[in-house]
Amino acid sequence: MSRWAPNARERLENAALDLFAENGYEETTVAQIADRAGMNRATFFRHFADKREVLFGGEDALAGLFADAIRAAPPGATLTECLRAALAAAGVAMTPQLRAAAARRRLVVAANSELQERGLLKHARVTQSITAALRERGTDELTARMGAEMGMLAFSVAFDRWMKANDDEPFPPFADTALSDLQARAAELVLPSRISA
Repeated sequence: MSRWAPNARERLENAALDLFAENGYEETTVAQIADRAGMNRATFFRHFADKREVLFGGEDALAGLFADAIRAAPPGATLTECLRAALAAAGVAMTPQLRAAAARRRLVVAANSELQERGLLKHARVTQSITAALRERGTDELTARMGAEMGMLAFSVAFDRWMKANDDEPFPPFADTALSDLQARAAELVLPSRISA
């Protein structure tokens, strides 16, 4: 198969997810993934640094979408408006195909502690990307970090809700609602505690 085969990355991802489900992550090799996709190892490595990146490669694209949307927000945009823009921008990546693959990815990652650690590192890198974009807009360090953490938590909550929704429902409304829900709960933190000792 030519290295210029159409949809090579998607075919490699699907082949990897099939093999991870059939044989387990540890037992699956790059050669097997490439062979299942009708390609060679060299083609695999043109698209992924290693087999873990099949599961987490989309995080880099997500970080770019978030950061670019924050940078493109109007000069007077508030932190909340920047986060809403970032979460809305993620909608282009949240496709029905991604939903199907994400459910399969979660099962693979849940069964492997090394992959869970890799996922946490990727999450931290996306958070750092958001923080940096907010800092470029003049947001102070602590507020930028807090905003980035809030944005990532909103994304995670929205993603969980979206995964349970009907296939034709778009992602952005879930993200918008999740951010509003988190902000309402954060506001409650400044109110007198109702938790009994």
